[in-house]
Amino acid sequence: MQVRVYYEDTDAGGVVYHANYLNYFERARGEYLRERGLSVKELHDGGSIFPVVRAEIDYRAPAVLDDLLLIETDVAEIGRSSFTLSQRVVREADGRLLVEGRITLACVGPGMRAKRLPAELVATLQQGR
Repeated sequence: MQVRVYYEDTDAGGVVYHANYLNYFERARGEYLRERGLSVKELHDGGSIFPVVRAEIDYRAPAVLDDLLLIETDVAEIGRSSFTLSQRVVREADGRLLVEGRITLACVGPGMRAKRLPAELVATLQQGR
């Protein structure tokens, strides 16, 4: 997924504020599923919610105003009730790796009780391995 860095994304130093990478990752996860025929909204409407339960992020280099970024998403692990995605932010102009992350999402239902991943999600994630 491509993201353009806007003024609102930057901090007082003129670089992308560190927490905004979590927003970029979130959007890219949704697009990853959408491109493969799944909708986060439909999964939610079907009783499955996916809160982030772990986030590991390594910041390698800064992105700045007007950079065009590519957010790459790959499946790292699939469990019974959670999955982990590996995500990277690359500056499109020079291909430089800026940020790497591993995000783990749990599957919960009503009352925030853990439940198995939906079969259609597992099938989609397995195709991405």
